[in-house]
Amino acid sequence: MPKLKSQDGAGASSLCFGCMQFGGTADAVASQAMYETCRAAGISFFDTAHTYTGGASEQWLGRFVRQDREQLIIATKAGYTGGSGRRNLLQQFDESRARLSLDSVDILYLHRWDPETPLHETFETLCDLQQSGKIRHIGVSNFAAWQVMKAQAIANRLGTRIDIIQPMYSLVKRQAEVELFPMALAEELAVCAYSPLGSGLLTGKYLTGGTGRLSTDKRYAARYGQDWMGQTALALSDLAAKMGIDVATLAIAWAMHHPAVTAPIISARNAAQLAPSLAAQSLNLNAVDYARIDALSPRPAPATDRLEEATP
Repeated sequence: MPKLKSQDGAGASSLCFGCMQFGGTADAVASQAMYETCRAAGISFFDTAHTYTGGASEQWLGRFVRQDREQLIIATKAGYTGGSGRRNLLQQFDESRARLSLDSVDILYLHRWDPETPLHETFETLCDLQQSGKIRHIGVSNFAAWQVMKAQAIANRLGTRIDIIQPMYSLVKRQAEVELFPMALAEELAVCAYSPLGSGLLTGKYLTGGTGRLSTDKRYAARYGQDWMGQTALALSDLAAKMGIDVATLAIAWAMHHPAVTAPIISARNAAQLAPSLAAQSLNLNAVDYARIDALSPRPAPATDRLEEATP
């Protein structure tokens, strides 16, 4: 897979910090404390988006990274609203660069698939941004495997390529294992997987009456509302207690262990909440422990109907 490197040539950290909470559930003081905690833990990879918290996420991240810029990999996203047409992408990316106070970013993701805009228009725009030095890598988020490959064919014709994908992945959201991860390994794409804690479900907090997105946002409640998901969260909490490891550390270490995953995206509301996620960097799961965790949720069906030939 492509080697993601900062401007000074250092490789990407094994975790990426997602700045979606900056300016939302995390105020300026908490946000800066999380950034500094990440840097102290060796995190060099930071992710934001044009749509996050009305622009505050990008503005605050831009402020925090000024002294460290050449040591970091900074990613943002465009096209979640307004589509992936040239005019919208350029306008949103210019706004993002202004908020970040950066001339260029290391990764620009298409935030989601746009069925209405010709891929040639979209990737010609991204290619132009890349050739002008405003972005280093092109990425796609929330794409199906067939969408990635269709877009990659267009990108190749234009003389560029998609280098990184950003799918959802956790112990209760494993669809990426079916086609996205095999595709990424075969096509040498980096994978930055988001929501490794299942939006907090796998921390166990909802089992004890805690609140968060799943209790306040109907979309997340629907996404993680199946009974078996709660049962998996309970089983993971029990296993973590037996192992003497924080359940968040265990969940993220499991996601990191997959050979296709370059860096899971972690996030939090404050530095104390962030600590167990950062601890996953130093937890090396052995094959037995990985298998114990892996068995707590159902694997998705393989992409082929010839189940007798499927690799277990």
